[in-house]
Amino acid sequence: MAALEAAAAQDRAAGLTASPHPARGYTPYRSSIARHPRQPLVEIDGLADPEAVELSGPAFGVTDITDLDADLTRQHHGEPLGERITVSGRILDRGGRPVRGQLVEIWQANAAGRYAHQRDQHPAPLDPHFTGAGRCLTDDQGRYEFTTVKPGAYPWRNHDNAWRPAHIHFSLFGSAFTQRLITQMYFPGDPLFPYDPILSSVTDPAARARLVAAYDHERTRPEWSLGYHWDIVLDGPSATWIEEGR
Repeated sequence: MAALEAAAAQDRAAGLTASPHPARGYTPYRSSIARHPRQPLVEIDGLADPEAVELSGPAFGVTDITDLDADLTRQHHGEPLGERITVSGRILDRGGRPVRGQLVEIWQANAAGRYAHQRDQHPAPLDPHFTGAGRCLTDDQGRYEFTTVKPGAYPWRNHDNAWRPAHIHFSLFGSAFTQRLITQMYFPGDPLFPYDPILSSVTDPAARARLVAAYDHERTRPEWSLGYHWDIVLDGPSATWIEEGR
């Protein structure tokens, strides 16, 4: 913890976190040093219409979503292990207006803290009834909703005894593939918050707090699931932190 705070203070002194968004190369988040762009953007000449890439990219709508996509607990023959939860909220612009018809995707570890991915070799059990991926479209009020299980914490070898707090990854596609945004949602009261350099890279306490969902008793379903509420604001002073260049 002391080393993480010292490294963060060093970055602040160097002016690396002057922006409300984290520095792309944040020393305590070790892999960000090698993964963020180091050279200026290169303009590609010869394109008659630079927006043609977006116009020819994929578009998403109701035909891309099935009834099971938003319920990660019903995608297999059996029920997954873990604490069933319902996560819902709204996608909003800087003026608080709903963003309608937005494709929202999530992916996460299972209740034991392991992803259903061949590169995840964490010695925790895989769940044959949980893939950990879902998607939905926002409604006319900008609302989304997923039913899933609460993910577990997992080690990630960034530093000695490094564990990620429980979190769910969110992806928003906008109106074209090139507008895709990615962020993470955390759960309230997690004791791993002070030890996580990814969350700590968001140095503004208010912005960091906006990444944490709130328990929602109105969304909690009797004999079924606990409810959590989490809104995503796309821009403006209350914008949700978005992963950039990582």
